[in-house]
Amino acid sequence: MTEKEQNSKEQALRKEIFAKVKDLYQLKHKASGFIPGESVVPYAGRVYDEEDMISLMDASLDFWLTAGRFAQEFEKSLSEYLGRRACLLTNSGSSANLLAVAALTSPALEDRQLKPGDEIITVACGFPTTVNPILQNQCVPVFVDVDLGTYNVSVEKLEQAISPKTKAIILAHTLGNPADLAKILALVKKHKLWFIEDCCDALGSKYQGKYVGTFGDMATCSFYPAHHITMGEGGAVLTDDLKLKKILASFRDWGRDCWCDPGQSNTCGKRFAWQLGDLPYGYDHKYIYSHIGYNLKATDMQAAVGVSQLKKLDRFTVLRKNNFQRLYQHLKPYENYFLLPQWDKDSDPNWFGFPLLVKETAPFGRDEIVQYLEERKIATRMLFGGNLLKQPAYKNRPHRVASALKNTETVMQDLFWIGVYPGLTEEHLDYVCRTFKEFLKNGKFEKRVHEDDIRHIRST
Repeated sequence: MTEKEQNSKEQALRKEIFAKVKDLYQLKHKASGFIPGESVVPYAGRVYDEEDMISLMDASLDFWLTAGRFAQEFEKSLSEYLGRRACLLTNSGSSANLLAVAALTSPALEDRQLKPGDEIITVACGFPTTVNPILQNQCVPVFVDVDLGTYNVSVEKLEQAISPKTKAIILAHTLGNPADLAKILALVKKHKLWFIEDCCDALGSKYQGKYVGTFGDMATCSFYPAHHITMGEGGAVLTDDLKLKKILASFRDWGRDCWCDPGQSNTCGKRFAWQLGDLPYGYDHKYIYSHIGYNLKATDMQAAVGVSQLKKLDRFTVLRKNNFQRLYQHLKPYENYFLLPQWDKDSDPNWFGFPLLVKETAPFGRDEIVQYLEERKIATRMLFGGNLLKQPAYKNRPHRVASALKNTETVMQDLFWIGVYPGLTEEHLDYVCRTFKEFLKNGKFEKRVHEDDIRHIRST
């Protein structure tokens, strides 16, 4: 059999397999119907079809178990979609954040290199892995309060937090709601700081007509099943700085100095002609290490799902926005009970969730309505870690609080959010809206009293 005949036979067999995968998907995903009060209304979840499964199967049949052709395609497609020069795929969004901060510790950055004890400004109101890389790289997190309504950093307090030790800012666009990037970038430029955008919950959101993730020195994404697109586990770091790209690749790939893709050799053209450190001249460049790195690569099977999912992002975005607007219009008459989500006039959020802050004047507390919703199978979530400084993991860790975290405390006590993800149907949303109406119509509330220290914070 000639090579051409073998390739032709292989493609025919793949088509047969893909057809069976499609049949299997359609068999397993026949609409089962939504039963109000019995079926769960998820806060988020994976939304996929037979195309995603076929792409995954295509990669698995290659049996190239590390990063390969699909990883390269995904990196190219995502960088083109967002308009950035470089994209590096990782095994998670948390790893992407770790890589972004670790890259700034590289000696290759010379006088802009982060060193132990340097300060990085962020917020305590959010997800741990925005903050953890600061501590993991022996820097000091500096915490600034957030604004109620947007739940993004209070820019007015941001500049006050800057000290001679401040070298960088890392901020997430909370629940897909873009931060005030114009003011943040002005401060970054004025004080010559690094800026990392955590876009793990915000892929597809825009600010002043540009995608978030295109404003910082680096941006990170997550492709966990709850996020805007998924590859199961997966993440990415994006940048326009080719020096940072090389540093990021090194930290991701064991800390090596070589930049060859898996399975390749001698991309630099002088594999045995380097002399670095105290190594002998000609030592194999594939085994020269310039950083204390990790192995944070994704597999090609993960990337194959991402390639297929990315093609659906625009459609997912429309559905998320429609779901958000549906909830917003329904809940707007209840603004005397809830602070509804707010966003900057220059922002076009691709919402990750619908946040609701129970007002101090409401005749019920957050716990009461959350319990009511959960009992009726409507999933809710807190705003991640609340005030991270109250979490056991952060006790006795180096940090600085730049301003009183009054709003952060309020978020921790009074805020919850519900889903807007593309998997929600009209039936789901109708049921959610009816359930809110029934709760508020009931009127038999037992408002829970907060801790005395929280009351004291609010009165000052």
